[in-house]
Amino acid sequence: MFGLKKVALFVDVQNIYYTTKEAFGRSFDYNAFWAAATTGREVIKAFAYAINKGDPKQRQFQNVLCAIGFEVKLKPYIQRADGSAKGDWDVGITLDAFETAAQVDAIVLASGDGDFDLLVQRVIERFGIVVEVYGVARLTAGSLKAATTRFIPITDELLLPSKGAR
Repeated sequence: MFGLKKVALFVDVQNIYYTTKEAFGRSFDYNAFWAAATTGREVIKAFAYAINKGDPKQRQFQNVLCAIGFEVKLKPYIQRADGSAKGDWDVGITLDAFETAAQVDAIVLASGDGDFDLLVQRVIERFGIVVEVYGVARLTAGSLKAATTRFIPITDELLLPSKGAR
């Protein structure tokens, strides 16, 4: 694959799920995202980070992600005694992205979580690579948008059709 830029993809599945549902009432189209983020590039790594609640519909979704080309990383869903829930992959995504940065020309992060702004800044400074962030514009932290090389807003072409639409 001479001449292709090497890329690694990191998807914060929970963040993308909830932000696209809130903003558009629709689901993210992972096939369209893969096509947009990887065209003309060699994929070195592609991770989708999700919370495992163990239900069959979720397993089916994880199988779809694997078929697209993602390695799905799962963390157990933790229900606290007070009724709140815990389940984020911020540290795991950060470690994987930082460890992968030296092997690629670009990192693509799908998340609107402002906790990743420091990661993005550090990867750009330390490795001199491009970091692109895909997120729902109005729900993506300003600090994350400012840190990235290129912010790509999630719009209609990166969403699945709404149920009932033809």
